[in-house]
Amino acid sequence: MKNEKICVIGCGNLGKSIAKGLLEHEDFNSENVIATRRKLKLIEDLKPYGAEITSDNLYAVRNSNIILVAVKPYNVDKIINEIKPEIKEGKHILVSLATGLGTNEISEMLDYKIPVFRAMPNIAADIGESVTCVCGKNSSSEHTQKVKSIFDAIGESLIINEELMEAATILGACGIAFVFRFIRAMIQGGIQIGFDANTANQIVSQTVKGAAKMLQENSNHPESEIDKVTTPKGCTIVGLNEMEHQGFSSSLIRGIVTSFEKIEK
Repeated sequence: MKNEKICVIGCGNLGKSIAKGLLEHEDFNSENVIATRRKLKLIEDLKPYGAEITSDNLYAVRNSNIILVAVKPYNVDKIINEIKPEIKEGKHILVSLATGLGTNEISEMLDYKIPVFRAMPNIAADIGESVTCVCGKNSSSEHTQKVKSIFDAIGESLIINEELMEAATILGACGIAFVFRFIRAMIQGGIQIGFDANTANQIVSQTVKGAAKMLQENSNHPESEIDKVTTPKGCTIVGLNEMEHQGFSSSLIRGIVTSFEKIEK
């Protein structure tokens, strides 16, 4: 991927995080990364990493072969109409990060038949720990691998069917907010049983990190890991049972389904 020239159009929080991930990754040449934003002063901190910054989207597309469109859904049509004169068949791959816009819709905005992808990272891209779901249209396995490599640079990526992209948005992108809310509740509980906020935060954050890593490395179902710490008549099982009596799992599932129903409308 060192020879791939990549532009990130619309470097807000997410676009900037992706650009920074590419700039810090050894598989990418920082001189081949162009970041755009209308207010350049907001992305000047990318320059020391080797990126070229500009407010000229046409220049960025002209000098790249992979285009990441990291703008709000209502701005995608405007941006694509702006950059269309510089998009070339056989040269460009376009990746949209916009929620709710399908590859068919994006392809119809273009005058050329080029590979079009949708990607849904989450805000953990900022620390290189995002999960990104990706789907494509008019794409070869080579195109798909190039796009996957970009998002592997900011965490982990999965290729999925497009009909699951809205569900991926809920579970991955919205899901990180659900995890933060769970963590906040654990910290509040820790404070109530005697810890100061900073100590409770440290204990809970590392506990959550450790739990996630165990699932990733052991490939076990969460319930099998729970069984390891639930001794008969112990304090863990009574706490778990009380949470379930209060609707812990069902409320979380209902929250996920409610978010999904909202995004489908």
